Amino acid sequence: MRHTARPRRRLHRAGGIHHDGLMPLIAVAPSRPTAPQGVQVVAAPPHWETPCTHTECTLHQLSPYIGKLKSRIAADLVRRYSRRGDLVADVFCGSGTIPLEALRLGRRVFAADTNPYAMLLTRAKVNAPVSLEAAQSHAAVLLDNAEHQPAPDLRRVPTWVRRFFHPRTLKEVLRFAKTLQPVGDSFAFACLLGILHHQRRGFLSHPSSHLIPYLRDKKYPPHAFPELWSYRPLRPRLLAKIGRTLRRPLPIPQIQRHARLESASIEQIELPDRLDCLITSPPYMNALDYGRDNRLRLWLAGTDRPEELDRFTGGFEAFRSAIQILATKLEQRLKPSGHAIFVIGDRQTRRSATGYPSEELMRIVRQRSPSLKLQSIVCDEIPDIRRARRHGRGVKREHIVVYRKVTNA
Repeated sequence: MRHTARPRRRLHRAGGIHHDGLMPLIAVAPSRPTAPQGVQVVAAPPHWETPCTHTECTLHQLSPYIGKLKSRIAADLVRRYSRRGDLVADVFCGSGTIPLEALRLGRRVFAADTNPYAMLLTRAKVNAPVSLEAAQSHAAVLLDNAEHQPAPDLRRVPTWVRRFFHPRTLKEVLRFAKTLQPVGDSFAFACLLGILHHQRRGFLSHPSSHLIPYLRDKKYPPHAFPELWSYRPLRPRLLAKIGRTLRRPLPIPQIQRHARLESASIEQIELPDRLDCLITSPPYMNALDYGRDNRLRLWLAGTDRPEELDRFTGGFEAFRSAIQILATKLEQRLKPSGHAIFVIGDRQTRRSATGYPSEELMRIVRQRSPSLKLQSIVCDEIPDIRRARRHGRGVKREHIVVYRKVTNA
């Protein structure tokens, strides 16, 4: 998870308790980005630093996703800037953290992303089964059906994929994935992807990293750890994964979940009319490779060229174009007094001619969406992202840029 325990910072309070009971924000000296005159730059509340993996809804732990927003931060943003029954949008939804927290807090949801893996996880979370017993019973039927599928020809599987699995395990995985395709069971598929690779015994691959797929054959050589390179049956591992995922489920019956999901780029998205709130985190420019780093899961989900995804999130022009389109749509669709919150990853590197993403965002919003008034900028220090691009230094700071729509009337 991107946010972990961090060194304490020297802070001072900027005010009293917020009306909704949240802890107040903390004032800091202005830093990147340069804030317009009169706009306060504040530090994130100290409780954002506290790990929440043992208390959050366990659907958040369905399957790894690089650059995830911490669920506690998502929940605080939803509470602070929307009300129960409001329509909350996330147009770069990633693994679905914001949509899931919005549903959990009684909001309606619109979510979109261009990454097939991201949309699979988001669908799985917002449409997760209510009952553990029903989920495991349904999975057992699907596993039975998979056993009647024809044996796959592993010679048609790319060599780099075959290297991760015992042949018997890989055949079971491919049969199960083929069984899921016609029924469209995103939850079962996401559970499969969640145990696809790791060195622990409860996972399916040979010893490998969990977040980004690479074999760990030097640390765990076959001759020294033969049990880690042996056949791993799918059935017990999948059922156990479902049990872990639904240990603390979303406490809302499916019929009460109001979520509209679109697998589309920002250019193709039509935002809902009269939108109450936008909370979104655009892709980290030049810091993360969502295609490359999810390549094994994307391949199993049917994406043959995952690196193509990174062409749309890998440069300043792509970032600027996406924000220009979104700002124009917000000017038309966001309700008066509605909020737009952008979680922007800013790099602590030498300033370039193009500036920092959050500064560029503020320039674009000022030009394209003049009815949005900048309210505040929350600065959240985060640790290095160890698995960033090979020649990048990763994102060390997030800026949460908060706007509110105002009218002249």
